Amino acid sequence: MTAVLPGFWFGVLAVLWAGFFLLDGFDFGVGMLLPIVGRTDGERRVALRAIGPVWDGNEVWLLTAGGATFAAFPEWYASMFSGLYIPFAVVLAGLIVRGIGIEYRGKVHTAAGRAWCDRGVIVGSVLPALLFGVAFADLIRGLHMTAGHVVNGSFWDLVTPFGLLGGVVTLLFFAYHGAVFLALRTEGPVRDRGHKLATRLAAPLVAVAVVFLAWSSSTRSTAVSVAVALVLAVAVLASVVANQRRMEGWAFAASAVAALGLPVFVFASLWPDVIPARNNSAWSLTVHNASSSHYTLVVMTVVALIFTPVVLAYQAWTYWVFRARVTDATVALPSKLRPTVSAAAAYRPTGAGSPQGAAGRQGSHQPEDVGQPEDAGSPEGAGSPEDAGSPEGASGQPAPDPDTASQGD
Repeated sequence: MTAVLPGFWFGVLAVLWAGFFLLDGFDFGVGMLLPIVGRTDGERRVALRAIGPVWDGNEVWLLTAGGATFAAFPEWYASMFSGLYIPFAVVLAGLIVRGIGIEYRGKVHTAAGRAWCDRGVIVGSVLPALLFGVAFADLIRGLHMTAGHVVNGSFWDLVTPFGLLGGVVTLLFFAYHGAVFLALRTEGPVRDRGHKLATRLAAPLVAVAVVFLAWSSSTRSTAVSVAVALVLAVAVLASVVANQRRMEGWAFAASAVAALGLPVFVFASLWPDVIPARNNSAWSLTVHNASSSHYTLVVMTVVALIFTPVVLAYQAWTYWVFRARVTDATVALPSKLRPTVSAAAAYRPTGAGSPQGAAGRQGSHQPEDVGQPEDAGSPEGAGSPEDAGSPEGASGQPAPDPDTASQGD
């Protein structure tokens, strides 16, 4: 059991990264394709609503993978951050900017503010999608380490042709994965553009994926990694063919298999190392010399076996609830962003000193107020949230966020 648990947790980490690539991968894709699939503000809201209810939950897979690495393989965690601190800091900054852009886009009152939020979503999606691929490729290639397992290479040691190729692979794949997801989850122009983008991305994705898999296998491989590479190639090709035939469900399913397989391929290539030492193989960190104590791994295993099914069930239920396609009709412009009449114009007191007098109260509205749907249920316009100038309105309840609000069936 002492020798089994480190290998078990190495496999768990592979599964966690696979879940992250599968779920947050299409979030990154939607984000980086936002200005292309959404040419109007309404179309961009449709694209973001497709990921709105789930994107933050998908990101939890990354947090769990990081926490599990820290607990199960603390020396791996420490060595990785000592050598990849700058790339990880850039990834973190990108994730923060992306989250701010998604959450605040529906709360700003100006087109310029929404444009800045869109830029944050795009940049915050491109950076992690690129740098995760660079990091995984450099792990396969190996890092410069000391005898004390400290990664002592510079940032520029990571910028190699092989590392950049890995970054291009994940960048293109996440863009393709996101395009297929939009074709599956939306209607109208966003759906059509998602399909066309996936078709255009197919050829370059297949080309760089084949080169990366062949180069990786020649650098470091195991029997399992070779088998996974074959599955990856078949899954990508199957997704491309299904997308060309407008079989959106099958295209996304095959793309999902490829997303799951990519981290598994990396981990299978590394085994039994977790960080291969490029300069001296005897200094490599392995599954066994980087793991926590046996007692720690036992406690982690018990906790994982109890709570993991609960978390998976909850996330599956979330996707089931938000399974309907997103359309223009389901994404209403929030009241605070609609053209409205100011509170002063909507409510004009007509006391004794007014030209209308007390008897003119019923006809006190100006012509521009008559056609406002907000005024239909409020003779004076003061009871409407839109006319009162407050997102909450009379009830005190906040207006829903158009990009992240829940969508029913």
